[in-house]
Amino acid sequence: MRSEYLFTSESVSEGHPDKVSDQISDAVVDLFLSKDPEARVACETMTTTQLVVLAGEVRGKGMIDTEGNWEPGALEEIQQVVRECVKDIGYEQEGFHWQNLKFYNNLHPQSADIAQGVDAAGNKDEGAGDQGIMFGYA
Repeated sequence: MRSEYLFTSESVSEGHPDKVSDQISDAVVDLFLSKDPEARVACETMTTTQLVVLAGEVRGKGMIDTEGNWEPGALEEIQQVVRECVKDIGYEQEGFHWQNLKFYNNLHPQSADIAQGVDAAGNKDEGAGDQGIMFGYA
């Protein structure tokens, strides 16, 4: 068994699709938290030429009702936040423009199994539906 390991990280610069995706995910998380400080958001974002795709599981008052349905206007608000984020980054060019990019929202209500794992812990710091090690910033 090896006793030494080489740990590497990737760093990308401004405007890179990874960084754009991180900023969009951040904006979606901020939207949910602005309505419910106890919101749960697992939002993955993919960007490419003229396309933004969101996917993941979410839960939050003001966005999802108690039956697991989207609140009126919530989907439109998410799309608006995504487009505003792309605009704030500065993408107003052929190939990727905030006004006419294609947007697909595949976010859905958090599964009962994940919710149980997150909520059931007596110590809120221990419940987790997903784990990861991240470095960097949006």
